Amino acid sequence: MQATLRTIAAIALLGISTASGAFAQGPKQFSGVAAFYSTNYSGRTACGDRYDPNKFTAAHRSLPFGTHLRVTDKKSHRSVVVVVNDRGPFTKGRVLDLSLAAAKALRMTGRGLMRVTAEVQSATANSTLQ
Repeated sequence: MQATLRTIAAIALLGISTASGAFAQGPKQFSGVAAFYSTNYSGRTACGDRYDPNKFTAAHRSLPFGTHLRVTDKKSHRSVVVVVNDRGPFTKGRVLDLSLAAAKALRMTGRGLMRVTAEVQSATANSTLQ
């Protein structure tokens, strides 16, 4: 009887911890100001790739390389999916640096800075304008 109660209690605790773990792993979102790489920038990103202004990429301070983010302009609601391949931005108050292609797709090149919301996506998301 005592062993049965312990087994039931262990299963219940396991179920609670699994459910709360799944809940805690929900979609990660953040908001803030994004900028974009200079049109004259060339070089390597922190992951070792050569920066390609024609790809939909971004720099973030801590997200793992290869993370897909849906970045949405808070004003126009345009969005793109980018892949994190660099570290930054190193300017206080900014949350992302976007590649030139992503900035053009969001039509932010005339503004320079943009208030955005970013959400971590599954790795199968396409890098397209929505």
